[in-house]
Amino acid sequence: MKVLVPVKRVLDYNVKPRVKADGSGVDLANVKMSMNPFDEIAVEEAIRLKEKGVASEIIAVSIGEHKCQETLRTALAMGADRAILIQTDDKVEPLGVAKLLAKVVEEESPELVILGKQAIDDDNNQTGQMLAALLGWGQGTFASKVEIADGTASVTREVDGGLETDALKLPAIVTTDLRLNEPRYASLPNIMKAKSKPLAQKTVADYGVDVAPRLTVTNVSEPPKRTAGVKVADVDELVAKLKAMGVAA
Repeated sequence: MKVLVPVKRVLDYNVKPRVKADGSGVDLANVKMSMNPFDEIAVEEAIRLKEKGVASEIIAVSIGEHKCQETLRTALAMGADRAILIQTDDKVEPLGVAKLLAKVVEEESPELVILGKQAIDDDNNQTGQMLAALLGWGQGTFASKVEIADGTASVTREVDGGLETDALKLPAIVTTDLRLNEPRYASLPNIMKAKSKPLAQKTVADYGVDVAPRLTVTNVSEPPKRTAGVKVADVDELVAKLKAMGVAA
């Protein structure tokens, strides 16, 4: 079984984001970038499926600038077999990403696509669902457990009432949640081996997909600073302050 794993290069989760002075977006100059944490979980799950003998090949794919090669090399060092970079310097929105991934799926014919439920830079949580809709495949989102057997993916996901298990007929789309697994660290020998693994470079034009943006960012700002709390002498003063804030009736 061939598994496709899309990965995204994002601002490292340990870095505090800084907003540009003109409010046009987040300042990414001279800051550490890394693989989206949810995508790391997706890569790890694909590797575990291969170790169980379920998957035969793992293909990592990324869409973005030339530096996304670093993210793909990380996936290769973790255990992916080969990678595809669709290079573009323009920001691609979730629908555009889904359309490009659908073209890659047509070329590669994987039986399973595993990707992070969302990227930590924009938190859209849309690509997996859009890809499933474009392909007409079943989808299991927010997966906390994945089992493959007899042409079916059993996906356990957390819902408000507890756990829900869905049976998906392959091919299918799975998006990963934090509790699915803990990604491994790439060893030095595997990092060296990753340098010689195949990494194909394509462009958006190669797939003939319209990825023109449909959204415009009007302003980006940091959240307001929290104001200091106050102490009250008794319940009556507390109720009076709540009423003044419009909290209590």
